Amino acid sequence: MIDARAVVDPAAEIDEGVHIGPFSIIGPGVSIGAGTRIGPHVVIGGETRIGRDNEIFQFSSIGEDPQDKKYAGEATRLEIGDRNRIREFATIHRGTVQDGGVTRIGDDNLFMAYTHVAHDCQIGSHVIMANAASLGGHVRLDDWAILGGFAIVHQFCRIGAHSFAAMGSVISKGVPPYVMVAGHPARARGLNLEGLRRRDFGSEQIARIKQAYRLVYSSDLLVKDAVSRIEAEWGEYPEIQRFVQFLRACERSCIR
Repeated sequence: MIDARAVVDPAAEIDEGVHIGPFSIIGPGVSIGAGTRIGPHVVIGGETRIGRDNEIFQFSSIGEDPQDKKYAGEATRLEIGDRNRIREFATIHRGTVQDGGVTRIGDDNLFMAYTHVAHDCQIGSHVIMANAASLGGHVRLDDWAILGGFAIVHQFCRIGAHSFAAMGSVISKGVPPYVMVAGHPARARGLNLEGLRRRDFGSEQIARIKQAYRLVYSSDLLVKDAVSRIEAEWGEYPEIQRFVQFLRACERSCIR
């Protein structure tokens, strides 16, 4: 399963059924789960744990030192879950001790060509980053979020679940769940309704989300007052609880 032209350190932990293509380099601190396929010319280093059934395409760089001037060689980690697809020339870096020391990626994500995940990012599951989308350090990307091609996210931002950023968006503030943003700088442009329907949100759930969105983005209420009203009227519903919790956490730093 390992091409004779690959360079795999004897200290690396490679499970049975792992495919490693020619000219790839696997460092001593790397662990790779069963069923994962590593293409040619891939470099995986550092303390990097990769789960099962992932696909990593040619010329990707995984688990390299963070691009942070404060980094001084400390032991930090990268953790990648299961069934992720990491396409050509993608770069994913380890964490820093200034944060939790770990960059973490969940399951079933797609990182298209030239995407970049910086140090200390926390990425959920079912996320899509289209070609050349890039995350600054310490970004949180929640489940089912989608970043269009060439979208850029500033460090420390949070992108909520089921949100959508259009191609070329420049994001410097938090994006609440379900919200669609676009522009330079990015602004709220509506709801990711098509994404919600594809993920089996019912008509009543979508109607409640629409009403909550209007109170935040189309009324004269302050965000804190809109959130209080949303919680009072629909706070028992899980989809609204997610929206409210996000807005309470980043009331002054959310995209408008």
